[in-house]
Amino acid sequence: MSLSAFIRSEMTGILAEWTAFAKKNAPADGQMSNLALADHAEAILCAIADDIETLQSKQQQYEKSQGDVVESGEEESAAAIHGRLRHASNFSLLQLSSEFRALRATVLRLWLPGVHQMSETTIHEMVRFNEAIDQALAESIVTFSARADRTRDLFLAMLGHDLRAPLATISLVGDLLTRTAVPQEQVAALGQRAKRGAIMMSAMVTDLLGFTRVQMGAGMPIVRTTVDAREVCQAAVADACAMYPGSTIVLHPSGNLTGSFDSIRLQQLITNLLINAAQHSAKGHDITLEAAGLEAAITIRVRNVGPVIPEEALNTIFQPLVQLDSDIEEDAAPTTSLGLGLFIVQEITAAHDAAIAVTSSKADGTVFSITFPRKVNLN
Repeated sequence: MSLSAFIRSEMTGILAEWTAFAKKNAPADGQMSNLALADHAEAILCAIADDIETLQSKQQQYEKSQGDVVESGEEESAAAIHGRLRHASNFSLLQLSSEFRALRATVLRLWLPGVHQMSETTIHEMVRFNEAIDQALAESIVTFSARADRTRDLFLAMLGHDLRAPLATISLVGDLLTRTAVPQEQVAALGQRAKRGAIMMSAMVTDLLGFTRVQMGAGMPIVRTTVDAREVCQAAVADACAMYPGSTIVLHPSGNLTGSFDSIRLQQLITNLLINAAQHSAKGHDITLEAAGLEAAITIRVRNVGPVIPEEALNTIFQPLVQLDSDIEEDAAPTTSLGLGLFIVQEITAAHDAAIAVTSSKADGTVFSITFPRKVNLN
């Protein structure tokens, strides 16, 4: 039986071995189904079988040996999609490469016992098979690396974005402490604000160090503790006001606000929502922050009055690097130039198993609502 025909006829057995290897090779903290582990594997094998049967010129053989992928505008190959999805599942580049090595070895191990004579045709099929495997691996690596580069750039941009608020707080504290007229009783409070900013920046540096050890892709890491969300809201208001001193932020806490949160991440989330509101608020209108402790959930709601967000834009504002045009005259305060604030909010929300919603109208303003369930999912 030819190698291409063997691949098609024994597809089930080959896929079973692929899945078993992928499960053994998958990240230790991953929870992937067999379907996810074998994603696009059948399409990759069919493409390899088709490639073996397709005539090719010496130039085409050379291009394949260079790992050339489909040109821009052409349909993305199954192997290219596989590489992108493996990065999203937190596989390493070594783990991705190992899958194709195992696939090569599996197919040849299963096929060669049925080859009774090593003919020129057999050798040709093996050469074409190895070329096709190498081409598929190259396509997977290209998309895997492109996603890794994008994730790294987003992470570094996220870090720079979130450093703005605590740095503004520390700068304000330093400015106040240099004044001789600061009452002694205010020194301790100012010191606490500076300390909070330092803690936030320390957490971001920890993220950066962790990023150098593993590639991001499994969501925002969090460490839950028992936290009073009222205190976190107060700290977020202080940080946002330090960055936008011209804005008035009114906090309305109610109910039992003690829950299971990552306090640093929660403060980042609320601060980002307040900064976003400050950037798009009309002058003369307060920004309101409501924190409601209900029986089954804790709800955080930020409202501002400003330009209405178009309906079609509501589905895109949480995407990274997306910015909305603002009719509000900007002040001298720094702005979110990279459009990452709401992306970070969404990531932290998802990490807390929470739900986020946004509405925008002329009558009610723009309202971001996040519902944190009290029952924590530990899986």
